Amino acid sequence: MTLAALTLGQRPPGRTALRADWVLAQGATGPRLLKNAEVVIEGATVLHAGGRFPGEVARRIDLGPALISPGFIDLDALSDLDTTLLAIDHQPGWAKGRVWPQSYVARGPYEMYSPDELAFQKKFAFAQLLLNGITTAAPIASLFYRAWGETVAEFDAAAQAALDLGLRVYLGPGYRAGGMVCTAPGVLMPLLDEPRGMAGLAEAAAWVRRWHGAGDGLIHGLFAPDRVETCTEPLLRRTFAMAEDLGAPVRLHMAQGLMEREAMALQHGCTAPEWLARMGLLSPRLIAPHATHATAQDLALYAAHGVSVVHCPLVSGRFGGLLDSFGKLHAAGVNIAMGTDTAPPDMILNLSVGLILARVAERRPDAVSSARMWEAATLGGARALGREDLGRIAPGARADLAVFDLSDPYMAPTIDPITTLIAGASGRVTRAVFVDGRLSMRDGKVAGFDMAAARLQAQTQFDGLVANYPDRTWGHPPVAEIFPPSFPMEDCDA
Repeated sequence: MTLAALTLGQRPPGRTALRADWVLAQGATGPRLLKNAEVVIEGATVLHAGGRFPGEVARRIDLGPALISPGFIDLDALSDLDTTLLAIDHQPGWAKGRVWPQSYVARGPYEMYSPDELAFQKKFAFAQLLLNGITTAAPIASLFYRAWGETVAEFDAAAQAALDLGLRVYLGPGYRAGGMVCTAPGVLMPLLDEPRGMAGLAEAAAWVRRWHGAGDGLIHGLFAPDRVETCTEPLLRRTFAMAEDLGAPVRLHMAQGLMEREAMALQHGCTAPEWLARMGLLSPRLIAPHATHATAQDLALYAAHGVSVVHCPLVSGRFGGLLDSFGKLHAAGVNIAMGTDTAPPDMILNLSVGLILARVAERRPDAVSSARMWEAATLGGARALGREDLGRIAPGARADLAVFDLSDPYMAPTIDPITTLIAGASGRVTRAVFVDGRLSMRDGKVAGFDMAAARLQAQTQFDGLVANYPDRTWGHPPVAEIFPPSFPMEDCDA
């Protein structure tokens, strides 16, 4: 029997045995590679990982030259159409629509997407995560093109999209008490509206109460105040109190950039981790992307209080940033999880870039191993979420599996499967994904969603957004001036 015999989008009835040349299973002391092994799933959980299962099964599927791995956990998963791509070759941010100009604020910020477009982009992004072997995601979207924060309606649609596609998610509408505003060329100042932030938090808390645990636990609540420099002390104190009450994690972007460092120094006279430490808010509940601008003292505070760092090496590296360093954080006892946070949402590519940047940061090839990177994308994410049933293949764990095809020509020659996949640096060899025992992706297809048609819709939607960039760019220059082509362009009308 082959994977084609299973119904896409459904949990196969009875026990299913998946055999592959390689299985990354959880042993007594950590992950271990099993050669010519079998994984048996029953319902939503793993029943067996090892040699041939002696009990009865409804079906056996031989995947051949493949790796069955725990599905990836992405704690900064892109859930919109990525506007950071526009910034790769277009800087500085204040001149390229990355920070609101004062004139735009005075006119009144507005939503640049319709409710239907907001719902579509999340479903499209969720499908892309599945294509890349990601089984658990904490979505993130930019607020630059929003009127202020995210809405309850769009997250109702996002939760339903996750249920429809079969993706495990940690969700909650993003909110903030302020934002950075460009008041003159290169001059950025915080604009605060705390009552609006508190209102956003109240709506987010109500959303979490309503959706937490839906879909037999596929939907989990998450509190997502936007960026630390857009938050006030009362907003953060209230956020953590509600998260404690509801048993939900808090994700707060901090120690991630120069703009933040300058804003924090201006407002509080310290770094963001130091500010949270003063308030007593650092704890294992906190998930903190990206730490690329963290000081040694910041990282010591993270280690002392059990804060998890979400490492997003691809998007950081694109803009000259890097974690200093993966090896140092690990040695200090800081839990490191992984995020994609950009297009493509390719976790394997991120692991490859992360491996390279970690070695560059320390100027030595043994600074971090492929195994350590893979562990961050699985067990590291599970630890950040406080989940012992995710990020591993072991009896009783959730049946969240990713199957990677090692017969692909780009994966030759194959050596150790983990090293081979990270050296290959592409999630395009993801053959299938099971989430909670459900076959959520197979051979580039997800149930009930036409990816080819969605690709065209996504491009049209993104082009419409770009057309509005002059409204929120300093001086309101035309799009051609904001985003000139990489080389002089001629339309040959062939």
